[in-house]
Amino acid sequence: MSLFKPNRRQFLAGSAALAALHPLQAWAEDGGETLVLRADGDIKILDPAFQSGMIEDEVGRAIFPSLNRLDAAWTPLAWAPYAATVLDPADPVTVRFTLRDGLNWSNGYGPVTAEDVKFSFERIADPAVGSPWQYAFDALDRVEVIDVRSGILRLKRPYMPFVTSSLPFWTGRIVCKAAVQKAGGRFAADPLATCGPYRIADWQPKQSITLVADPGWPGPPPAFGKVEFRVIEDADSALLAFEARAVDFTRISLNALASYREVMPPDTHLIQMPGLRYQWLTLNIANPKLKDPRVRRAIQRAIDVDQILAGAYSDLCQGATGVALPGMVGHRDRILYPYDKAEAKRLLAEAGVGDLSLELAVLSGQTDLLVAQIIQAMLADVGIDVLIRSYDEGVYWSLGDKTAGDGWKSLELVLRYSTSGVDPAENLTWFRPGQIGVWNWSGFDSPEFETLYSQGLGEADPVKRGAAYVRMQDLMEESGGFVFIAIETYAAVCRPWIKPFVSPDDLTDITRFDRATPKETASP
Repeated sequence: MSLFKPNRRQFLAGSAALAALHPLQAWAEDGGETLVLRADGDIKILDPAFQSGMIEDEVGRAIFPSLNRLDAAWTPLAWAPYAATVLDPADPVTVRFTLRDGLNWSNGYGPVTAEDVKFSFERIADPAVGSPWQYAFDALDRVEVIDVRSGILRLKRPYMPFVTSSLPFWTGRIVCKAAVQKAGGRFAADPLATCGPYRIADWQPKQSITLVADPGWPGPPPAFGKVEFRVIEDADSALLAFEARAVDFTRISLNALASYREVMPPDTHLIQMPGLRYQWLTLNIANPKLKDPRVRRAIQRAIDVDQILAGAYSDLCQGATGVALPGMVGHRDRILYPYDKAEAKRLLAEAGVGDLSLELAVLSGQTDLLVAQIIQAMLADVGIDVLIRSYDEGVYWSLGDKTAGDGWKSLELVLRYSTSGVDPAENLTWFRPGQIGVWNWSGFDSPEFETLYSQGLGEADPVKRGAAYVRMQDLMEESGGFVFIAIETYAAVCRPWIKPFVSPDDLTDITRFDRATPKETASP
């Protein structure tokens, strides 16, 4: 039974995706040994210091160890040792660790050692290496090796998110020092040596990644002996693949969620929970058309977020009030400049602007384009003409990159999104002055913001830390460079015989997928 009715373009895309899967002859089977998941892209760089895609993260957590890991997304934020038997934050600048016995690298590279931990973390922390994730270990002073399996992480200053953000995610993945050095200091799709519940058995570029359980793993064995990621970039095609029983688990679009909430197809469990992907409109403060703060404020006042949530998201998402999401320290429960069309018109008149035309850059996805069209209509309603320019992923993410030329300086409006970390500092770091021309596409430059960021990292009192982060988001909105729009809902479907595991970063952890008993449900 199918509740999804694709148009011709979607049907052709879905048919092509299923045809590409057919030669693999490894269709999902109820209770089978193989777990099949959809990947929305192919692996490019598995090196934790340089990886960028979601599939790299999901494969990486299966083949590389980390000192600790977080509990599931639907539970309160908590962590437990993983590759470590001891992980002790003894004080704000000292973390002691002891590795689990029996951890060994593949391909004869020997045991996982404290020296590997030192190499892995200090490599990302070293600015000369050029890791885009260097900020995660910016507070790291050094890693002291005590013996083969024990060491101490020494911080230069207190960094409150260190154990919950830097260590359990990809930045905290331990790599084999000898293997990385043999590869020339970094690697792409071939790590040479791995250590985890799974190892890579096969990779068919742009088609599939197959992992098999590693019998040498000393921890609890995974529930499934084999895991296949099927590369299906289009979300509608992924849903067709699920309904054709070609995959066992996939995220779904909010359009599909709206249909599935009404009628569920057989042998399907629905997972729905608050997500971490948040969306906002960036206004380039430095662009001459937007230099007048009254013009920026008028744009903020002209945008009705509730209308966007209803028109583009069928009211299945909540409105965003900043970059610290609900439940986080520093979450704001209001915005400073809500929708007010009359005020928007008044501000434009006061600024003497009567014929403003702007370009709005947006990803070419269906939902993003719909959001852009609603913004276009609302700004037209106050006299601002907007031309929408859509881009594919490769071009879009270079728009604000100063290393790609001077185009970033001429940006006007950009519909942006990001996936939240588990700590607000991970989200706020991208809007610091040093990120202008990198990820800070608004040109937002606030010394007070930078001071508060540093203070917040070392503040142990959650009330004081939260107040600093609320003020930082106020500064963002006061600048006129941001209109916070939506926090997307996480939605996925899976077979009833699966107990999925979604980590707090909204990504799957295949090492903790399990089999459901007849009385259990697959949803949290």
